[in-house]
Amino acid sequence: MLSQVLNDVEIRQLRALCAVVSEGSFGRAATRLGFSQSAVSQQIGALERAVGDKVFDRPGGPRAVELTPVGALLLEHATTMLGLLRETEDGLRSLRAGEVGRLVIGSYQSVSVKVLPDVIGRLRSERPGLTIRCFEDDDDNDGHIARLLNDDLDLTFLIGVGDHDLIDKVELLNDPFVLLSPVDAVVPKPSITEMLSGPMIGQQACACQLAIDAALRTFGIEPDYVFRTNDNAAVQAMVRAGMGRAILPYLAVDPSDPGVVITSMERILVPRVISLARRRHRTLIPAADRFVELATSVCNSLPKFEPERACA
Repeated sequence: MLSQVLNDVEIRQLRALCAVVSEGSFGRAATRLGFSQSAVSQQIGALERAVGDKVFDRPGGPRAVELTPVGALLLEHATTMLGLLRETEDGLRSLRAGEVGRLVIGSYQSVSVKVLPDVIGRLRSERPGLTIRCFEDDDDNDGHIARLLNDDLDLTFLIGVGDHDLIDKVELLNDPFVLLSPVDAVVPKPSITEMLSGPMIGQQACACQLAIDAALRTFGIEPDYVFRTNDNAAVQAMVRAGMGRAILPYLAVDPSDPGVVITSMERILVPRVISLARRRHRTLIPAADRFVELATSVCNSLPKFEPERACA
């Protein structure tokens, strides 16, 4: 059957067919392809055997070779196929160069504000053909890890996750916890109890908030939350308004705010570790590696917290 014999047709034979038609002779086609004339003749002969019919009439002498009806049909489809191959080659080059493709990134609110915009801005300026999608979830790490293992995410930022059998991660940043106080409510050399015995602004239950509450309870402090919100800016605004104090990771804080005082909590809470993770043994597009490089660079350039006052 014809469909079966076409399995024996090779790309180089189709290239030889197109070259002979374009150049009008086997000799000039050979020069164009960088082969000997006999090699081109052999490729055309193999093509004719594969399809079971002649593709060229060879009048001899100075007259150019002529396509047979079978050759004309093959030429039409060969031109299309070789064009698609060229497009595929171009696409592979662009993909390997990191210029195209699709990346889906998982993130958290503080990372989305302080890290992700710079990383994406730089990556898009380098690779404008790259498609980037982001997904934010502040509830916990488990959701991000599940999406990563399900290949719904290519890369995801994680907070405070230890070694995991199914993911590889790069640690980017140690992010200390700090205490926010209204600027007119700070007293000299406050104790922990003095700083935290009053009303507090907190977040809804999430990994960071649970860690904060657990740490406070080890010091015998039961926080009195008068307002909860998962919007970091709203937490700081409520502190600024004098409604209470709050504990946040430094990355979630606007340190330029003149209405709050930022105090170290390093003796109460260990810094959270921010990492960038990928599923182990999954091959990603080269742009993913560049994303990791840029995220590392951005995190290294972030201003470090320099406490003016530490909790006693």
